[in-house]
Amino acid sequence: MATDTYRLEHLPNGQRLITEKLDHLRSVCLGFWIPAGSRDEPTPLIGASHFIEHLLFKGSSKYTAEEIAQIFDTLGGELNASTSREYVVVYGRFLDDQLKLALDVMTDMLLTPTFTDLDREREVVLEEIAMVEDSPSDLIHDIMSEIVLDGHPLAHPILGSRESIAGASEESIRAFHRAHFRFSDMVVAAAGNIDHDELRELVLRDHALPDHGNPQRTSSIPGGTPRRHFLTKETEQMHVCLGGVGLARDDKRRFVLSVMDSLFGGSLSSRLFQEVREKRGLVYSIYSFSSLFWETGITGLYFGCRPERLGAVMETVNREVCRLASEPVPEDELQRAKEHLKGRMILGLESTSSRMTRLGKGVLTDTEILSLDELAAKIEEVSAQQVLELASEVYRPAGMSVVGIGSDESLFAEAVPADCLVGLS
Repeated sequence: MATDTYRLEHLPNGQRLITEKLDHLRSVCLGFWIPAGSRDEPTPLIGASHFIEHLLFKGSSKYTAEEIAQIFDTLGGELNASTSREYVVVYGRFLDDQLKLALDVMTDMLLTPTFTDLDREREVVLEEIAMVEDSPSDLIHDIMSEIVLDGHPLAHPILGSRESIAGASEESIRAFHRAHFRFSDMVVAAAGNIDHDELRELVLRDHALPDHGNPQRTSSIPGGTPRRHFLTKETEQMHVCLGGVGLARDDKRRFVLSVMDSLFGGSLSSRLFQEVREKRGLVYSIYSFSSLFWETGITGLYFGCRPERLGAVMETVNREVCRLASEPVPEDELQRAKEHLKGRMILGLESTSSRMTRLGKGVLTDTEILSLDELAAKIEEVSAQQVLELASEVYRPAGMSVVGIGSDESLFAEAVPADCLVGLS
């Protein structure tokens, strides 16, 4: 299937190939999107997807770890990867005339990793877990996911736990790789000076036959009860997250959510930033956030402040949450948020890696890939009434949990009473 901006094709080997040709460039960004993430891991193997992501770089049947690094350095390019709750992506940027070599290295890494230095890399991942535990502003989001998505596979921490990583055997890691990193299940996405037909032939040359498909995920809706949770750690600041169940990825209100996030806590002119930081100087960092998954999501806000300021911050935050959920947004503020979103989209698509991500993630998650004009139109359609209705749903007090990290739980309990989670009636 062809569109004005990209070509999407279902290959005989089961893969989906999507490309966007930008012939004014001399570079290509190529990505392999694997439908395996922390939500797909059994409890004893939580963190396996991320662990495997690390191990892919440690050597394959054709290339040692040093050779992989040297080849991409020689190409003047970049080779990287990331893991989320629903997928792993391995991607590379390189000059357009190096496609054949780059593709060969990346496919060999993905399909025939040797898992060399598994125990050494295990220590690296354990250090990464320790680094997050020492960073409350990161750790609090994992805790919030566990609270809001209580019992749901999406609540699994992407990095895993010390126990799960320390206890993962090479045999179990290899078995997870065989089951979830099948080539025919991967989406191949490329943007830049790329020839779609050439890439298709190179992909099919050595991998013409499909593998057996992965087991289908089971959809389930989180059923946890909103609650207050505090983790005592020696910190200079009190870190706080408020949030609850949000929207699924295919919810038509996702554009309303984007506009709401932008005006509430997603920009320098947003309400939270202006009221809490700029006008009162109570925090350094404060923002709202939304994560959309297959069947559910999380929406909330985060801030960090000195302990003695927690009460004042909570009072201001509560007032702004209440105002967002009870008063229509003024038209000029709404339009400013829309323009901010559109500007971010346009600037974001000025790189091949962003364009590749837009294509690969869209296909893997079965999300409609819209043109810039179509996206802008969706954003412009958002009304103040829609923002009001969505805010009153996702920020309703009865549906919100509050998580805190700091050295004094009594201050947290005083600012966030158990019978009124965010101080709203």
